[in-house]
Amino acid sequence: MSASSSKLALYGGMAANVAIAISKFVAAYFTGSSAMLSEGIHSLVDTGNGGLLLYGMHRSQRPADDQHPFGHGKELYFWALIVAVLVFAIGGGMSFYEGIKHMQHPEPLTDPLWNYVVLGLSIVFEGASAWVAVKALLERQMPGHSFWRTLRTSRDPAIFASVFENGAAVAGLFIALIGVFLGHWLANPYLDGAASILIGLLLTAVAILLVMRTKALIVGEGVSDITLKELKHAARLTPGVVQVRQPLTMYLGPDDVILALDVDFEDHLTATEVEQAVVAVQDAVRASHPEFKRIFIEAKSLTGRV
Repeated sequence: MSASSSKLALYGGMAANVAIAISKFVAAYFTGSSAMLSEGIHSLVDTGNGGLLLYGMHRSQRPADDQHPFGHGKELYFWALIVAVLVFAIGGGMSFYEGIKHMQHPEPLTDPLWNYVVLGLSIVFEGASAWVAVKALLERQMPGHSFWRTLRTSRDPAIFASVFENGAAVAGLFIALIGVFLGHWLANPYLDGAASILIGLLLTAVAILLVMRTKALIVGEGVSDITLKELKHAARLTPGVVQVRQPLTMYLGPDDVILALDVDFEDHLTATEVEQAVVAVQDAVRASHPEFKRIFIEAKSLTGRV
C-alpha cells in the first residue's frame, strides 16, 4: 500500500510537470519572461527527479545477494541525494543565473496574457500533484504526530521529496505570478528578474533540506525514541525476559529496519526454552512493528542446560 502510494505521488508529479514545463517554455519564448523561464527549468528538473526516484525505488527492491546481504534498500537514499543535488545545481543555480542575467540586461516584457494563463493552469495542476504527495505522506502519519513532524521524520524519499518539490513548485509559481504582475503593472522588468532570483533561492533552500534529510538516512538513522521505548516494552513483557538493554536500529529502506537486541533471560531457563523466548520476542516486536524485517537477539545469562 505504501509503495503504491509513493509511486502514485511520483507518477502524478511527473505527468503534471511534463505538460507544465512545455507550456512554461512556450510562454517564456513569446513573452521574454525570466521568471517563466526559471519556472520551466524548475518543472523540467522536477520531471527528471521523479524519474530518478522511480529508478531508485526499482533498484532498491532487488533481492539480497552475497555482496549485499541486507539487500539494496539504501540505494533509494542514494538516488534521493542525487535528486537533492540536481535541485540545487540545476533548479536553484539556473534560476538564480537567469534572474541575475535578466537584471543585468533587462528586456521589456510583452503581452502578459500567456504568462497568466500558463501560471494559472500550472498552479491548479501543481496543486493537485502536491495534494497527491501530501495524501501519501498522511497515510504514514502516526497518531499524535503533526504534519510537519511527519514530514521531518519521514524515511521515504519518494514521499518527502515529492512533498518538498511540489510545495516549492506551488510557491515558485506564486512568486513568478507576482513578479510578472508587478513587472507589467509598474513597467519595471527588473522585478521579473528578481522573481527568478527568489525562485532560485527557494529551490536552493529545498535542496538543502533534502540533502540534510537524505544524509541522515544514508549514514544510518535509527527509529524514533518513542519506537525504541515500545520495542523495549514489548520485549520485557515476554515471559522469561529479565532485562532488555537499549535496542540498536537502522533504516535499510522506508519499510525495512534492522534491529539488534541485547536481552537477559532468566537463569533457570534451558537452552530450548531460551530459544522459544527469543522467537516470542521477535513475534512480539513484529506484531506491532512489521517494518523490522531482520531482528538479531543476543541472549545473556544462559546456563546452557537442555
